[in-house]
Amino acid sequence: MKIYTKTGDKGETSLFGGERVGKDALRIDTYGTVDELNSLLGVVRSLKPGDEVGTILERVQNDLFALGADLATPQSSSNAKVPRMETRHAEELEPIIDSLESKLRPLRAFILPGGSPVGAHLHLARTVCRRGERLVVKLSKSENIGTAPVVYLNRLSDLLFVLARYANHLEGEQETEWHPR
Repeated sequence: MKIYTKTGDKGETSLFGGERVGKDALRIDTYGTVDELNSLLGVVRSLKPGDEVGTILERVQNDLFALGADLATPQSSSNAKVPRMETRHAEELEPIIDSLESKLRPLRAFILPGGSPVGAHLHLARTVCRRGERLVVKLSKSENIGTAPVVYLNRLSDLLFVLARYANHLEGEQETEWHPR
């Protein structure tokens, strides 16, 4: 099978279930941003962040793939093979956040994004995640997508922030506090 189908040459694409929509549709932008986040986490993994962080990121990438499929499939679709996000996906991130955070010094000020290459990329991933979350919220106002995608991305952005701090901690990178001028 060839990778190119030419079915999108006129600016449309198919959702799971067969419905054709414009490539500029909010749903496409939303799951495209989730795909962008997933790819960015692949970049972070290519930086060899260590086994613990790498394992967490691989798990998140698998979740994001499922989230993308969920967002690409209208709730009304009869495609039962598509995994749907559930509240438990977000809940499963919470003990990971708690565990990592317990290894870090408590925050007493805002910190500037940056640090090691892994940490800086994780801060960038957090901002892409927040953009995805905003798009999911916007999509949820016009289409039924359930509540789990918003909750998951909200929790994931927290995890990515803590992971960035943790990666910098592992690399011995000091956090830079924000000093308003």
